[in-house]
Amino acid sequence: MNKPTPVTILTGFLGSGKTTLLNRLLTENHGKKIAVIENEYGEIGIDHDLVINSDEELFEMNNGCICCSVRGDLLRILGKLLRRKTPLDAVLIETTGLADPGPVIQTFYADEELQTRFSIDAIVTMVDTKHVLQHLEKDVECRKQIGFADIVLLNKTDLVSPAELDDLEQRLKGINGFARYYRTKDAAIEPEKIFGAGAFDLNKKFEFDPKVLDETAHTHNDSVSSVGFTLDRPLDINKIDHWMGKLLREKGGDIFRMKGILNIEGQPRKFVFQGVHMLFDGRPQAPWGESEKRQSRIVFIGQNLDRAALQKGFESCLFTN
Repeated sequence: MNKPTPVTILTGFLGSGKTTLLNRLLTENHGKKIAVIENEYGEIGIDHDLVINSDEELFEMNNGCICCSVRGDLLRILGKLLRRKTPLDAVLIETTGLADPGPVIQTFYADEELQTRFSIDAIVTMVDTKHVLQHLEKDVECRKQIGFADIVLLNKTDLVSPAELDDLEQRLKGINGFARYYRTKDAAIEPEKIFGAGAFDLNKKFEFDPKVLDETAHTHNDSVSSVGFTLDRPLDINKIDHWMGKLLREKGGDIFRMKGILNIEGQPRKFVFQGVHMLFDGRPQAPWGESEKRQSRIVFIGQNLDRAALQKGFESCLFTN
């Protein structure tokens, strides 16, 4: 009987850096054959395009990895992996920024075959050190992501002072004192600290939440919603800068996460941007493919989102002669 395939669950609140870490892991020369199951929250799918080479549901990557983009049920994808003829070295599940890790853990204990063929190796939680305190108390998912963690990556350390970082780590250890804590910038960490960590301990999960395997105990934060738009006509980069700056000044506190792939007039490359609250970063990246439809897609995740106002603002950025 083959050994169970180790599973790493990657979680973390919106904008903590999960996709950045994922891309780093997929491009490291670690020699492992890894399946990645990716799940995102949003009206329009964008994360799949932000993952390097992620243009098929199941494919070999340049360094020998395999990537699956979740388009259905987690059980269906895991069942598909079980039928593979070539064994995997690991499975990595990237959850949404609003996910409670509990139901993912339940998946591997509710099915006898999955429990035999897979074993959870570690729950890795990314933390946005700049913004996590804004969500720690009011967003239960944020607290659960930390409480269930076996490994905590305190990410974006360049955005806070050393003293703030020390205070934050001590506060998080008050929620979860059993996890391994690492400090990272741009999600840079050695793969061996993530894969094969052997850090998962179900008993510790019960100590944090006695109902961790209770499928009826899971709830969602209904105050958080997603708004997404698509435009086929090209955009004016100057109008985008003006609109985005005004939007973040006025509504940045309510925008937990935003991301987009934009078709800029006269630009041969895709303009990719990501933001968290009032922090925004965008730049041209991969060129548009010859047969690829050039369109702009944008997603906002947060609270008190005004769909009509956001749509009007986005459409005001269309390029005009």
